[in-house]
Order: sequence, then structure tokens, then C-alpha cells
Amino acid sequence: MSLRNESLQVFLDATFVAFDQFAKAPEARRSIRQIFAALERPGAARVGEGSRLPVCAQLDVALSIDTAYPSLTRLIDGFKGIEPMLEWRRRSKYDHTASDNFVGGHANAMIIGPGGLEERSDLWIGVTLMAPQVRYPDHVHAPEEVYLVLSEGEFQQGEGEWFSPGIGGSFYNVPDIKHAMRSLDTPLFAFWALLAERPAV
Repeated sequence: MSLRNESLQVFLDATFVAFDQFAKAPEARRSIRQIFAALERPGAARVGEGSRLPVCAQLDVALSIDTAYPSLTRLIDGFKGIEPMLEWRRRSKYDHTASDNFVGGHANAMIIGPGGLEERSDLWIGVTLMAPQVRYPDHVHAPEEVYLVLSEGEFQQGEGEWFSPGIGGSFYNVPDIKHAMRSLDTPLFAFWALLAERPAV
């Protein structure tokens, strides 16, 4: 059986506690519990060093949030422990819904999943960072998704109004729903967890 990197395990333990505290919707809670049950079996570790993009200069500001929640503090500390190992990448597919500064103003990192620190196809855990005043394009994907937001910023689901979850805000995206996000005057920083393969019930 594979052994998981200790820093990654510390991060995942903190991630579960934070998602479990802030994900309130029944669908989100079910999804998170299925994801973390699957994570009890480690996947194949990726070999190699991490890499940053220029927008990652925004990380210091994004991670310096003042939170009254110990769970979020532990999550940020856990993330700092694995961030040097991550491969930050730009989204390659986007359309006119993205802001003009989107390409240079955003970065995503897969933590668990394809190209992540642990390769697996059944679930994905990752993070998005955006510089101020950037709009992420409308996008759709088959897996359901739960967000945990650690910054100010706004999100949209379907044709609904933009909403601001706030620091510690969490919400659930049903499979195949169109969704987007945009930063305001500060960087946007959010974790996402996708259940790519729903277990049989």
C-alpha cells in the first residue's frame, strides 16, 4: 500500500475538518464524506518539484487573512506546508466571459487528482488563486463540486445572481451546472473538491 507524504496528510486532515465545519448543504456534506472516505486509501505520489506562475506573488496577501476560526488557520498552515510542491497552471480553455486580464491573473493547482501530488481519477481536490479584479470564465464539468472560500469574492451558479460566500463560505455545485467566479479588490482564494466517480449506493 502507498504511504502518503506527511505534509500532504496534515493538509488533508485539516481540509476535512474545515469542509466538515463549513459545508452545510446536505449534498455537500454527503459529497465531502464520500471524498474523504475514499482518501483513506492513498493514491500514487507524483515525483518532481513544484512550479509557480507570476500571479502566485498574490499568495502572501491571500494567505494572510484574519480568521477567528482555528480550523481555517490550520487549513492555511497545512496548505503552506504543501504549496512548494504544487504545480500551478493556467486554465487553457476560456471564452469571452473571462476578463481581459484572466490569463495572467489566475492560477489553479491540483492537489489530489490528475497532475496533483497524488494521482487519482475518482476525486479531485485543488485550489484557485486570482489577482484582484479578475473574472473566471463560465465553465461546466460533469463531477459535482464543493467549494470552501478563504477570501472575499463572488460566485455565480447557472443564471443566478452573483453571491459572496465570504471567508469560510462553502457551497455545492450540482453536476454540469454552469458556474463562474470573480475577485473584487483583493485576491480570490478558494479550495474545491470534486467527486469524479460517485460510489454505487
